[in-house]
Amino acid sequence: MLALVRKQLRNHPALIPLFIFIGGGATMSMVYLARLGLRNPDVCWDRKNNPEPWNKMGPTDQYKFYTVNMDYSKLKKEGPDF
Repeated sequence: MLALVRKQLRNHPALIPLFIFIGGGATMSMVYLARLGLRNPDVCWDRKNNPEPWNKMGPTDQYKFYTVNMDYSKLKKEGPDF
């Protein structure tokens, strides 16, 4: 399979950027999915020791990937402690 791809790339060098961008996009999507699975407070990997991880999030914890003009250090807690 790789020999066939290598042969096609030698015959058609214009396909090289296509393979680079497709590979980069696949890598970035896998990294983003791994980040969602490991950093998102909605995901619970250990039900026995931490059944509700979203309750342990403080008001200054940043879990969003990207926010515009948001300073998490100045936020105050609005709800009661459970």
